[in-house]
Amino acid sequence: MTSLQFSVLTVAPESFSVAPNLIARVRIGETTGATVHALALRCQVRIEPRRRRYSDAEEAGLLDMFGPRERWGSTLATFPWLHTTATVPGFTGECVTELPMACTYDFEVAASKYLHALETDADGTVPLSFLFSGTVFTKGNNNFGGGRGFGVEQVPWDREAQFDMPVAVWRDLVRQNFPSSGWVRLEHDTLAALTRFKAARGLTGIDQAVTELLAGAGEVAT
Repeated sequence: MTSLQFSVLTVAPESFSVAPNLIARVRIGETTGATVHALALRCQVRIEPRRRRYSDAEEAGLLDMFGPRERWGSTLATFPWLHTTATVPGFTGECVTELPMACTYDFEVAASKYLHALETDADGTVPLSFLFSGTVFTKGNNNFGGGRGFGVEQVPWDREAQFDMPVAVWRDLVRQNFPSSGWVRLEHDTLAALTRFKAARGLTGIDQAVTELLAGAGEVAT
């Protein structure tokens, strides 16, 4: 039987990617001396909001998710961010592999709301938990191969690692993929109404239409 241990070394934006991706570098250690032929690795990444403090400005940004601070004792719960997979080549002892983390800037997604609310100059990190699973292919014995062959094992359900990702990493990813912009999902009827509003006032784009509506409501875009 193998014994695998996981630790997350770094999380950083993937350079030159078409879609917004982070790359997690993960060290995998095998402590029994067995040779791993290959590892089909799966991972769920969760956000653990209780593992950090929040400024007053962050509290305002998280109101939609967790309610006012006095309710956080019951509402500030761990929630899933994303799932990812990787095929790890064979190794003995330990190796370092990369896990792609496909991200979205859609504010309808809970993780995006949470990440957008965080400040780089407050606690400064995003508390992440990586829950690993998958299939391990090892050298093994059989009755016909004279000691050759392979074995198949499952990664134990309790393999996990924590990592505090700097908020600046998320900000860098957003700037890299959405420079000076972002996007929100609208209902078709809302988008049609915005388009009519824009055309009636001779505005050049949806952004200008929203800005004018905000100004009319006494709000200032920042």
